[in-house]
Amino acid sequence: MSKPALGFIGLGKMGAPMSKRLMEAGHTVYVFDRDEAALAHMVSAGAKRMASVKEVADHAETVILSLPTPEIVDAVCLHSGGLIEGSKVKRVVDLSTIGPRAAAAVCKALQVAGIVYVDSPVSGGVMGAVKGTLAVMVSCPRSHFDDLESTLAIFGKTFYLGEKAGQAQTVKLANNIMSVAAVAITSEAVVMGVKAGVDPKIMLDVINAGSGRNTASADKFPRCVLPRTFDVGFAAALAYKDVRLCVEEAEHIGVPMVVGSAVRELMSITLAVCGKDADFSDVVKVLESWAGVEVRG
Repeated sequence: MSKPALGFIGLGKMGAPMSKRLMEAGHTVYVFDRDEAALAHMVSAGAKRMASVKEVADHAETVILSLPTPEIVDAVCLHSGGLIEGSKVKRVVDLSTIGPRAAAAVCKALQVAGIVYVDSPVSGGVMGAVKGTLAVMVSCPRSHFDDLESTLAIFGKTFYLGEKAGQAQTVKLANNIMSVAAVAITSEAVVMGVKAGVDPKIMLDVINAGSGRNTASADKFPRCVLPRTFDVGFAAALAYKDVRLCVEEAEHIGVPMVVGSAVRELMSITLAVCGKDADFSDVVKVLESWAGVEVRG
């Protein structure tokens, strides 16, 4: 039995490997991205090139998005030439991280046109996208989750969070602020250790054998900080965006985020110091410059 054709818009670090996994699983995938090189790469892998967002929506009933910001998701879905004008699309699966209120607004606008919005952000980084080990958070009408679950499982482990658009976004923002906070506090702690004359590798070994172990100390620091590659693969600009969205959402619903606000400020400083192309692990460099030391394996 042939598998349904799918549309995919957004062929960046996450979108490209996820699109490839869909093709490897037997789906025909119609793709579009404004980046010609990214588009050509996917076409060489077997995807069907489309000339526009609307053309994708004219060829596939289910269109998947992997986009960087709420503004871009809004434009792709709702602006002139967007998915909302497509002749075939019936369902939009949004893997992007855009926040609960943006997801609810896009859902409402698409619903008027008879298109179902599936709020489905993912977590696990580029390697998770390549290996199919992402956490896939989903909120949408239950019948659509049931219909999509086997497809979304191509990306990783699925978690159904409810019927309301924005519920999955809430969990994703909570996950990401915790992930960025782990990098921030581990940076401060390890820089302090180096300043005191401690070998950072031994310090991390101790932390990882004790109660301070976290995703940064166990993976990101040994893999990307000690060897000075700073290539976790998650842009500081996107980390800042996610943390900002989380803090703003918490403020909107009346939940104080004291620690989260401090993490937001540290990521803002990292962007200002290291530039718009910085990796989010570059926060270590900021703290190093303030302390006058260097963390090196």
